[in-house]
Amino acid sequence: MGKTENGKTGKSEIARNLPGSPTTAARRRVTLRDVATAAGVSLKTASNVINGTGRMTDATRAKVEAVIEQTGYRVNVAARNLNRDRTGFITLAVPTLTAPYLSELANRVIDAARQRGYLVYVTTYAEGSATGARELLRNFNTTVSDGMILSMSEVEDINPEDLEVDFPLVVVGARTTWGKADHVTPNDVQAAASAAGYMFDCGVKSLAVVGGRGAYDEAKLLGAVEGNAQLRLRGIIEECRRRGMTLDARLIGNVEQEWTIGAGAHATQELIDKGVPFDGVIGLNDQLAIGALTVMRANGIEIPRRVQVIGFDNIEESQYLQIPLTTMDSRLEWTAPTAVERILGRIRGEIAKPELLMTDCNVIVRDSTR
Repeated sequence: MGKTENGKTGKSEIARNLPGSPTTAARRRVTLRDVATAAGVSLKTASNVINGTGRMTDATRAKVEAVIEQTGYRVNVAARNLNRDRTGFITLAVPTLTAPYLSELANRVIDAARQRGYLVYVTTYAEGSATGARELLRNFNTTVSDGMILSMSEVEDINPEDLEVDFPLVVVGARTTWGKADHVTPNDVQAAASAAGYMFDCGVKSLAVVGGRGAYDEAKLLGAVEGNAQLRLRGIIEECRRRGMTLDARLIGNVEQEWTIGAGAHATQELIDKGVPFDGVIGLNDQLAIGALTVMRANGIEIPRRVQVIGFDNIEESQYLQIPLTTMDSRLEWTAPTAVERILGRIRGEIAKPELLMTDCNVIVRDSTR
């Protein structure tokens, strides 16, 4: 093999002497053995580089990676997974892809899985129906997918027994798993308490909340263990109590299950029409907060001078509004790869005991607060 002036093997020389070079590429495909031979390492070491496993020096890994790049070697994913008795696919099940948060979750899960050599089937299910998440869990086909990441809807009638499945399962979101399955989620109680605390620190005296579901029951909410609306209201109530304040039940905008811009606008108009003063609004997601912003501006209410607004999830649109929206970080950059790592760990048999994996959220400050 040729040498450069400094005595090292040149990359172009590697490419010229391998089956992947222009003169031989048409004759046969570059194999892993070819890569190992060209890099001067064992077949096992070359395989470890491909799979991101094993111990070796950085120089050895870099040398193998350089040969892979120069030869255009491609892993035969189907054959590798067949040898491992795996499909190479995982399933992501979400109630809908219409909600910006869930569509971004899907994109991030796909990216995280691809980086780890897996592909993703994305499926939706009919919330709260006979063909909902329960049916999906019962009929999961392990011959086409190695495991499931499930984003469980707020309205699904799921019990602990439904999660006792014989395939790898990771649940994301605010629904409890009763310790039956791995659960990956941001800390909604902490996030909501931080949102309320930030609003109070910005001078808010009378706080309204848009996004309630059902009758407001403070005692029940303080005991909530699942549900975005319930957990976020719990965090707000707890922060109010820590500061010696009370959340006025008349200032809870009820939207039932409709966490949309339109629902936020309608609920906010109802709050304005009640005539109960407020100088701060927490929308329990960004879409609700955007609806609140729109209606208040239509009513001549200055944002943020007269009323300050904060949302949740940091969807893309929130920073491009005429008044950019202060919001709570969604932490999807943590949730998606964590869920993927967890499901792959279960597929590989490295994880046995279900765990709750939780992370805190931060305020992203923009112009809708002072």
